[in-house]
Amino acid sequence: MVFSWYTSAVMSIFLWGVADVFYKKGTSPRDKHSHLRIVVMVGAVMGLQALFELHKLNWQFDWYNIIRYLPVSSMYILSMTLGYIGLRYLEVSINSPVSNTSGAVAGVLAFIVLGKTMNLWQLLAVTMITVGLVAIGITERDLAAAERKQKKIVVDRKYRLGAVALVFPILYAVVDALGTFLDDVYLTKLMSPQEALISYELTFLFCAMVVFIYLVGVEKSKYRLHQEKDRLLAAVFETAGQYFYVFALDTNSVIVAPMIASYSIVSVLLGRLMLKEDLTVKQYLFIALVMLGIFILGFFE
Repeated sequence: MVFSWYTSAVMSIFLWGVADVFYKKGTSPRDKHSHLRIVVMVGAVMGLQALFELHKLNWQFDWYNIIRYLPVSSMYILSMTLGYIGLRYLEVSINSPVSNTSGAVAGVLAFIVLGKTMNLWQLLAVTMITVGLVAIGITERDLAAAERKQKKIVVDRKYRLGAVALVFPILYAVVDALGTFLDDVYLTKLMSPQEALISYELTFLFCAMVVFIYLVGVEKSKYRLHQEKDRLLAAVFETAGQYFYVFALDTNSVIVAPMIASYSIVSVLLGRLMLKEDLTVKQYLFIALVMLGIFILGFFE
């Protein structure tokens, strides 16, 4: 079944937004290996998806593509791992507004370096999405600070103001933007979306195997599958989102990259719903701004 770039992008937004909720549930500051456990689950599920794609191709696949695509795969895997670590400090950092700028950075790189273009309506929509995402993140940060003050929660200064609070979302945004930009180059000149997907997922599977051996063999960490439910669900939604992502990006990344970065609004909405918390009027307005930008992109598809 063939999807348009817009439908593929919307599917990625929804699936990755859901995955983000389960990432948050599956990441614990009390477990120093929780981010590595997520890597194992994501790699395992992606490996299964890669085998399915290879079966569809009757195993007609140039295995050198894995090496060829390694610069892109390494950027994505590194950024995701940094994101998993950063989730341990989500309540005391400016993770959301910084991380979500990666799509805008990738779009700018595609515009400047690759010469990708957009019309005025698309430029307006991308600007609305980017502004809305940053505003949502800043609002989340201010609400968290107000809640801590109200409840008189004292947060370690190194987490509230120091490098730990900033380094992970900043690195995530930079590395993920570089990965998205390189992905655009590869999809334009070197390989098909399906070849890129298989190469990335097999690389992630290899990383998961290495991490699993490290956890069980070196760290002597017990691994019980029934305790991995949230991480498994996150991996399933992450993998499904990745499937649609590569097909969406294989068009005009200057539009697609900032648009897909808006998946955080899905995680915000679902997080509030699952936690029985209310959104503020400001948050609703910023979410509406992002959704309007997405609608404009679809209207001018």
